Amino acid sequence: MSRIAADFERARATGRKLLVPYITAGDPAPRHTVSLMHHLVAGGADMLEIGVPFSDPMADGSVIASAHERALAQGVTLTDVLGMVQTFRATDDKTPVILMGYQNPIEVMGIEAFAQAAALAGVDGVLTVDLPPEEADLAAPTLRSAGLDPIFLLAPTTPPERVKLVARLASGFVYYVSLKGVTGASHLDTVALAGRLSMVRTVCGLPVGVGFGIRDAETAVAAAANADAVIIGSALVGMLARVDPQDAATLNDTAQSLIHTIRTALDRVFPVA
Repeated sequence: MSRIAADFERARATGRKLLVPYITAGDPAPRHTVSLMHHLVAGGADMLEIGVPFSDPMADGSVIASAHERALAQGVTLTDVLGMVQTFRATDDKTPVILMGYQNPIEVMGIEAFAQAAALAGVDGVLTVDLPPEEADLAAPTLRSAGLDPIFLLAPTTPPERVKLVARLASGFVYYVSLKGVTGASHLDTVALAGRLSMVRTVCGLPVGVGFGIRDAETAVAAAANADAVIIGSALVGMLARVDPQDAATLNDTAQSLIHTIRTALDRVFPVA
């Protein structure tokens, strides 16, 4: 069983809502990424989603797109990101790490080489934003054979038939995009979300994480009412962008404080058995 599946299994047994923060590897500077990862865990993160910098992050809003640009300007590559995960693993062999990115860097490396390198570095799951399930018949089995969970996005417009296809290819969990738009949008409709997740659960037995509209403790709690995990990205990345990139202590404190605030709110509303 993967670290991701094991975490969700434990969470379901206790009623815990998992909290998954996203940061872009190499932003605001490569030397800070591993430390930020550790401080996010210290703040209460259950899993980490690490963005692989790419020049055309089509699913991301301006906040995360700018983070990609900053990381790329400092020369951060997919190989560098794997190195960061490996360094993190030297002192944390429990927290699941998910890479979120786009097809191009993986295709340049080659899917088989990437899967082996990612597994060796300690990656647990891979979400390739622009890889549709209809084109994942090679990638998904290759990732699974290396011990990695292939994770796919579901949108508010995804029909039940496509949810079934994703359920067949995915493992670990599915990532439900809570709104029509890019990361960082702020129009979380909890009534619509509840209805859509009800449909998803009828045709997909995997846990469901919700992201793209989580910006604070209030929206995290609202989404968690119908989800197994909540994913926060743009709000965190935006806060880090406002800190002096030379001030490592404030960067770490800012990341840890936000996650601690959300973790506390989730545990208060959804107490663990």
